[in-house]
Amino acid sequence: MPDATEPRSPIGTSPEWEALRAHHAEVAPRHLRDLLVEPGRLEAMTLDLPGIHADLSKHRATPDTLRLLAEVAERAGLRERIDAMFRGDAINTTEGRSVLHVALRAPRGEVIRVDGRDVVADVHEVLDRMRDAARRIRDGEWRGATGQPIRAIVNIGIGGSDLGPAMVVEALRTRTDPDRIHRFVSNVDGADIDWALRDLDPATTLFIVASKTFTTVETLTNARTARRWLVDALGEDAVARHFLALSTNEAEVVEFGIEPANMFGFWDWVGGRYSVGSAIGLSVMLAIGPDGFDELLAGFRAVDEHLRDAPFERNLPVLMGLLGVWYVNLFGASSHAVLPYAQELSRFPAYLQQLEMESNGKSVTLDGQRVGWSTGPVVWGEPGTNGQHAFFQLLHQGTVLVPADFIGVVEPNHPLGHHHDLLVANLLAQTEALAAGRTAAAVRAEGVPEALVPHKVFEGNRPTTTLLCDRLDPRTLGSLIALYEHKVLTQSVVWGINAFDQWGVELGKALATRIGPELDPASTVDPDAAHDPSTAALVRRYRSRTRPDAH
Repeated sequence: MPDATEPRSPIGTSPEWEALRAHHAEVAPRHLRDLLVEPGRLEAMTLDLPGIHADLSKHRATPDTLRLLAEVAERAGLRERIDAMFRGDAINTTEGRSVLHVALRAPRGEVIRVDGRDVVADVHEVLDRMRDAARRIRDGEWRGATGQPIRAIVNIGIGGSDLGPAMVVEALRTRTDPDRIHRFVSNVDGADIDWALRDLDPATTLFIVASKTFTTVETLTNARTARRWLVDALGEDAVARHFLALSTNEAEVVEFGIEPANMFGFWDWVGGRYSVGSAIGLSVMLAIGPDGFDELLAGFRAVDEHLRDAPFERNLPVLMGLLGVWYVNLFGASSHAVLPYAQELSRFPAYLQQLEMESNGKSVTLDGQRVGWSTGPVVWGEPGTNGQHAFFQLLHQGTVLVPADFIGVVEPNHPLGHHHDLLVANLLAQTEALAAGRTAAAVRAEGVPEALVPHKVFEGNRPTTTLLCDRLDPRTLGSLIALYEHKVLTQSVVWGINAFDQWGVELGKALATRIGPELDPASTVDPDAAHDPSTAALVRRYRSRTRPDAH
């Protein structure tokens, strides 16, 4: 069996890549106006998963492109890497870890072993404890220190311990109890927690502190501020009734005042940006209930099974990843827009920024060599129609190519159907306009003065994916998230990089720990000896402030 961790990027080194390059030279000059009317194209370039219809026909590609991309993926060893992931092999080679977010949604009774231990059984043990806690809190059985039920839940985390749960709760807000408040605090900026707490009642507020090591500086700074706020109002004994921990560091959790019974663990084979299906999703379960959380996991699982079973030419997350490679490495695209035409998905682009950019923002291969090609693009976006009045000018008439995903919903979660028809009409109109554009002849035919004709021409030929969901419910949202998770895996394998570590964040964190004490006006550290001239000058300027509560 081939080694699934062996660096095998086919870019520039394989006959499959050379065939794709030659094909690109033929396809790149062609316009989507012509490609879209080719017989059989729509059937060949649309796919259906439960609850999601995917239209890939507005890409600057043909069915032959998808076949050639699939052959590149085969050469890269994608099938072996997928199988290795599901087996629990340590495909995160730089940290020697398995990559098993798929185990978080595996059905009870399935067996995946890591170091001889069935991790699926461990997952369901934690899920059962989460369900029990969620039921007691939601039903009012869990009482705070004064005997009142919980009416506000504040999740304190950062990165994957915040972005995933916050995005999901926002996306599924119509499933939440309108009488219960759900808030998320992540930024160490004091404004974040100050605003989160200022209108809450300590007697009815529950905090969830999400930190695997229970040492994350930003999270623990916010958690200690929340603890002080609670203790000032209710006393030290209240901590045990108003704090839960998502962590594996029992000693630190107990030192904080949280009982071990109220600590929910997870594992080092779950990366933070892949962790919303783990204990990190407790705030989600509290918001939508255990049954809703089970639906979310079922949606993840449906795409996991599709990834494992579908041929690459009909495998949606694989094709999404490969089309990204097509644009980054052959068209020179450096960014990718995600444009949800659903207000509930307003945090989805931010969630994907971490998922994709922290995963594939790498410049060395699995064996530590400098890559010879571009890797992860910048991911960005805003909900439609807001984005249309902000940055769509660049998408339509700018000089850079920005492939984009448009995500829409057929059945809205509100009764205002005339709003929704207008929203979807905009989605469809934008993808049509981006593809077809408007020629100079068409502009002149409208009687536009000749001097204005160049300004009103739209080149078109701007590629888009349309993901049209039947409805936005927990199952569909789980499937959407999993599509992008496995897109990331696909691209990392073709690029020959490790999508599951994130060493790039460590240096800045280490420097911040060193600089922090130097900002005290009483510090005796000479900034000029410790830093470059720019940083030293900024440290001195900050030290000169006069703020009574500085330290």
